[in-house]
Amino acid sequence: MTVRLTVLDQMRKVAHEQQRKLAPLEDETLLTETGLDSLCFAILVARLEVDLGADPFTMAEEIAFPVTVGEFVALYESAAVDAAA
Repeated sequence: MTVRLTVLDQMRKVAHEQQRKLAPLEDETLLTETGLDSLCFAILVARLEVDLGADPFTMAEEIAFPVTVGEFVALYESAAVDAAA
């Protein structure tokens, strides 16, 4: 499974488990409009670290925090490449 599919799949799973109504996950969708709250994102980041073997929020000294779903996915795609190197 690609990084993109893993991220989107986990977003769907977390939303379902936390009984949140998830907005369509398009690259342009703002993270604040996905339907996920801060607890959901905490769970999501923890799961993605396990699934992908990387946490981009602790790997880099400085990062630009993602605003959209596309930026969030790209952050994890980049971290997965860095972790594999």
